[in-house]
Parts: sequence; structure tokens; C-alpha cells
Amino acid sequence: MHTMWKGSISFGLVNIPIKLHTATEDKDIKLRTLHNKCHAPIKYEKICSVCEEEVKPEEIVKAYEYTKGKFVVLEHDDLEKLQKENEDKAVEIIDFVKMEEIDPIYYDRSYYMSPNEGGGKAYSLLRKALQESQKVGLAKIIIRSKEQLAVIRVYDNTLIMETIHYPDEVRSAGDVPNVPAEDKVTKRELDTAILLIDQLTTKFEPEKYTDEYRSALLELIESKRTGKETVTAATKEVASNVTDLMAALQASIDRTKPQDKVKPKKAAAPRKKAVPKVKKEA
Repeated sequence: MHTMWKGSISFGLVNIPIKLHTATEDKDIKLRTLHNKCHAPIKYEKICSVCEEEVKPEEIVKAYEYTKGKFVVLEHDDLEKLQKENEDKAVEIIDFVKMEEIDPIYYDRSYYMSPNEGGGKAYSLLRKALQESQKVGLAKIIIRSKEQLAVIRVYDNTLIMETIHYPDEVRSAGDVPNVPAEDKVTKRELDTAILLIDQLTTKFEPEKYTDEYRSALLELIESKRTGKETVTAATKEVASNVTDLMAALQASIDRTKPQDKVKPKKAAAPRKKAVPKVKKEA
């Protein structure tokens, strides 16, 4: 299991070197967006809103917009230093509370905790203490440049850390529109609803619940794949410098190759007509 954070947890004078491992995974099916015309994937580029040109990663800086159109630029070194200073601190359990006192709306992400070198005994001690006291620990931790409030509890004989939202990150339920202020139901309606709830009440067994939409989507994708209902993305023709060079070299060779020239034969000199000899008379 991949380690995504290393550090230590402490409560009182007890220090536990630990590793964090992501406890959950996103199994959503990732669908690509293609151009309907040629089925090639669509690219998303970072374009400057003023220069209207693509911005390279090394040209990007982070900033805080304190008012519309005005920013405070934060240098990479400043952010890295601030993050390093906080990450190097041991994560201290600041309080112990009853788990039922934390409403589920506060929970965010879950991470398994494993003991790092030399932390096995202290790990076991904290696990046993939490089980016996039926409490959970509250701690603060820096993960991915953000300070998180976290709950440390026991799950299936393993310590688990669950990050939770701060109170100001949870929106007020009073802001939800159209919520009835009073219950306008009759006793008969209420009794019938409670009876239905009782009939549907069962023990929570998470393994019996499945993502039916994801299963159906996978079946649809597989049926199209095996039925050869697939498309191939068009490829952009890129001129090959090697091919062009070879063609140019070959053309040059052909142009400079000596041609087989046949030397024309010299025209034979015309024969002189023989002049008949005239005999002199005696």
C-alpha cells in the first residue's frame, strides 16, 4: 500500500512514528472527451486571458485575489518554506471526545495509519487505549499544503485517521431554502412511516451494496468493445525530417549520377571517285 505521508503522532509524552496510507479509492469510470468529427481526444490548454497565448508551467505563479482584479503574488519558495515548517512538526492529539458527538457532515477523507520503525508498541498502546475508553482523538495535521483537523480512531484493529472539516467550512443548514418550519403530518401518517422504517430496518452490511450504474456502464463498454463498435482517433500527419532528408539525398544522387553517353562515330570521309587513266597515243 502506497505511503502518502510520514511523520509522528503524539499524545502526552508518547510519540508514535507513523505512515499514512489512503484508505479509500475513487472507482468512477473516467470517460474521455473526443472530437465527434475525427474521434481525436480534446486537449485543454492553459491560455492567458489577456495575452491569448498558451502559458508554460514555469511561467505560472500562485496568488491570492484580495479584491476583484487585484492579487497578492505568493512565491514558490515562501509557500514551500511555510509548508516544510509545519510538516516537520509532530502531529499532537489535542483532545479526546466521544465519536457520536461528531456529526458525519464533518467527515472528509480516510487514511490508514501504520507504525513506522520502532513505533509498534506505542501504536498498540494508543489503539488499546482508544478501544477501552471508547473515545477518539482529535489532532491537526498538514496534508497537501492544507492544515486539517482529524479524528484518530480504531477501525478493524487498525488506527485510522479521518480528516474533518472546520466548523466554518460547513455551511449553515438554516441557509437551505424551502425547508418547512413545522411538521404538518397526521399521527396516522407518522405511524405508517415508522412502521415502514421498522420493516426495512436491518443490520448494516456494506458488502451487499454495489454501484449498479458503474456495473451497467462497464457492461455497456465491454459489449461495444467485443461487438467491434469502436472508433480509432485520427492522427495528425507530421512531416518526417528523416524521410525528407533521405528523399533530398536520393534526388541529389540521381541528379549528379553520370549518364551513359555514347560517343558519336565520326562520319566516314567521302571516297574520291577514281579518275580513269587516259592512254597516250603513240
